[in-house]
Amino acid sequence: MAFTAQQTTDIESAMADFMKKRRPREEIRDRLDLAWRIERQSVVIYSIRPVWGNESQKIEGPVAKATFVGTTNRWKIYWMRADLKWHAYPPHREAVFFDEFLAVVDEDDNGCFWG
Repeated sequence: MAFTAQQTTDIESAMADFMKKRRPREEIRDRLDLAWRIERQSVVIYSIRPVWGNESQKIEGPVAKATFVGTTNRWKIYWMRADLKWHAYPPHREAVFFDEFLAVVDEDDNGCFWG
């Protein structure tokens, strides 16, 4: 099930504010940038960098994911481990509000999202 039009608008607004705060300075965005997208019931935040040795090609690196669970009306929070699989974020596995998810990612108490 896809997000409703209102949910999508709310997510886009929250992500616009988050990107203003977290996105790298404009002059380095060709070497490191941050983006996001909606994938079904999830919002994925990812970095964009040039491929080593081929700067014309870009690679995406997952940063964080929030998946909305309609039955509980909560957002599950995930980070990607070295095994390239999404795992629940240990200190804060879910959020009631999408903005709460963004605050958890921004704070990154365990260094899982930003290193």
